[in-house]
Parts: sequence; structure tokens; C-alpha cells
Amino acid sequence: MMLFLENVNLALTAIKTNKMRSFLTMLGIIIGISSVIAITSIGASAKGAVTAEFEAMGSSYLYIMPNWEMMNTDDFSMNDFFTSEDINALKARFPEMIKYAVPYVSGSSATKVGRTDANLSILGVGANYDDYNKTLLMQSGRMILDSDIRGRKNVIVIQDKMAVRLFGSKDAALKKEVPVTLNGEQTDATVIGVFEEKESAFAGLATSNTYKCYMPYSTVLPAGEEYFNYIEIYCDPDTDIAAQGKSFTGYLENVKGKDEGFYTFESAESQMEMINKVLGILSIAIGAIAAISLLVGGIGIMNIMLVSVTERTREIGIRKSLGARTKDILTQFLIEAMILSVIGGGIGTLFGIGIGKIGMIVAGTQGIHMSLVIEPLTIIIAVLFSAGVGLFFGLFPAKKAAKLDPIEALRFE
Repeated sequence: MMLFLENVNLALTAIKTNKMRSFLTMLGIIIGISSVIAITSIGASAKGAVTAEFEAMGSSYLYIMPNWEMMNTDDFSMNDFFTSEDINALKARFPEMIKYAVPYVSGSSATKVGRTDANLSILGVGANYDDYNKTLLMQSGRMILDSDIRGRKNVIVIQDKMAVRLFGSKDAALKKEVPVTLNGEQTDATVIGVFEEKESAFAGLATSNTYKCYMPYSTVLPAGEEYFNYIEIYCDPDTDIAAQGKSFTGYLENVKGKDEGFYTFESAESQMEMINKVLGILSIAIGAIAAISLLVGGIGIMNIMLVSVTERTREIGIRKSLGARTKDILTQFLIEAMILSVIGGGIGTLFGIGIGKIGMIVAGTQGIHMSLVIEPLTIIIAVLFSAGVGLFFGLFPAKKAAKLDPIEALRFE
């Protein structure tokens, strides 16, 4: 133990003696570790933000649709799409699983009230949609009801920002008329409710004046249209959503006489997994590129340690003549290389965390609000990896020093 502490002291003394040279040697390690820490932290923060978005939205929804790759144009018929009877059959077959199921229909429209115009993104929904979509908070009025759907009423629930823009306040918008164009026909929709959408971490990316609105799905569907492409379903959140999706599509395939895989589904879980997978791949790819600087840093350590061996040849000769063993010299130079790497790794870790925090601040100025996620395991791996770099690249110079002949070393000028 005493010998180890002595070697550590000798290594620190050597580093202090050549401060600038030691710093430049560590620079490659500092840059590499800080880059890896910053990239992995920002990547983990982005994953956390995406997960939080889906959790806020509610992860129990899914969309059923035809598998477009399996739709043969020769055998294609309108019956391959969905009807209200299909939805009713699903509800009857899975009454405990399905909490909400309606045709997924949408549209867009420009509107103008007085001299103020806006663009609308209209989604057709079923009754009490706000009970299932957790991002919606009703501010005034009410949501769509069964009576609105049965009567195909021209009623609309608008976003609070739109209410303020067009009518001056949320309460003032109620019972007012909003001109909308649906299926090529213009009509006036009566505002029955105003909702607020929960703040998204990525809200700053939406810079247009397009506002979400909700109308009865029966109103958004073209008059007399029987078929639609998608079914929107909210399931029991305490069950396996993926398993439910497979059950629903399998049942529809049996009922409609289609091959397995003809219908598919997309859930919040699958969307989240896909996004996180892409973010993970990007983090690994960019991190691997950044890690190249660790290799450069390791070569720098090897280079400076070879110089150090040359400079301290007489010192090695004196130690060997006084009884120092080969492994003692080897240990001394290995410890010095590892200390250089570990110090560089520690500084790089601090820089990486700082860069990550700066990244969060910059993202915040662009309207993307995320909390920095620093994984302790990543820091531990980074420091151990930097020590490993020092050990690997310090091994050759250390062996060279340990194998010096003491007589030849003492003669060295």
C-alpha cells in the first residue's frame, strides 16, 4: 500500500512539474469524455421528454388501419375499409377492454371572424372525448355529447388561444359562429366549448397560427359516407395495449374474412418506442464519433509517456541500481498514465454536464423545455473508460521503462 501511495505521489509530482504539457496531454481525454457525457445526457433528456409527453397524453390509445402493403389492387373493395358496424362489433366482443371507439376522421379549414383569420385543424371525436384524452382541459362550455353525434350538429369545441384571438376571451366565444369548410362545403359551426391543451415540452416548435378544434365525427364525415380508413380506440390502461391491439385486428380479420396481418395498429407505446429507438441510435452514432477523440487522447498519453521515459532514463537507472524491481518501474509509469487519464476524465465529465445544461438553456429559448437527465452509470463508465485508456496506452511506455538496463540507463546523458 505504501509503495502504491508513493507511486501516486511521484506521478502527481511529475504532472505538477510539467503543468502545461500535462494539460495538453489530457485535452484529448477531456474533449472526448465531455462530448460523450453531453451527448448521452441530452439524448436521455430528449427520451425523458418524449416519454413524459406520451404519459401526459395517455398511453392507452391506438389506431386500427388496413395494412396498406397487403392491399392487392385486384382484390380491393370498399368492404376492406371500416364501417360503424365494425366498431359496434368490436365494442360487443371486447366490452371490458374498449372504453372509447370512433372513426378517426379529420379535416382542415381556414376561418375568418370579423377581420381576424385563423387556420383550423379539425378532429372528429366521439362523446366525452376529454375523459380519455388527458391533454385536454375544458375551460368553459362543454365537450361533444351523444346528441351532437346523432344529430350531426354543426357544433365545435375550440382551443383557448383561438378563442382569445377571434373573440377576445374564452367566455366571449361561447355560442358564437365560426365559419368552417368541411368536405368542400362551407358552414357555420356554433362554439359550445373552449379547451386548454396541456403545455407540451415541444410547444415552441409549433409556430403557425393553426388551432386544434373538435367536432362530432358524424359531422366531419361526408354526408352518406359509410366507410372510413381508421378506428380510434382508447383501451383499459391497466392492460397490455399491444396484446389488445392484436386481439382487435385479429377479430376484424376473422369477421371480414381477411388473412392474418391484413389489418394493423399503431399505439402510443409503439410510437414512443420508435421515437426513443431513433433517438438512441442517433445518440450512439454521435457518441461513437465523439469517442474518436478518446483514441486521439490515448495516443497523446502514449506519446508524452514515451517522452517522459526518455527524460527520466537516469532516474530509472538509479532506482533500479538501488533495488527497484521491473514491476515497480512498470507500476510507476502505468499509475502516472492512468492518473493523467482519470484527471482528464473528471474534468471532461464536469465540462460535459456543463455543456448539457447549456444545451437545455438554448433549447428553452427555442420553446423546447426539457430537464437535463444525468445518468450516474454513464459518469462511472466514462471515468473507468478514461482510466482504461490510460492503462492501455500507458502500457507500452511503461514496459519500455521497466526493461531498461540499469547500467545503460545510468550512462544516459
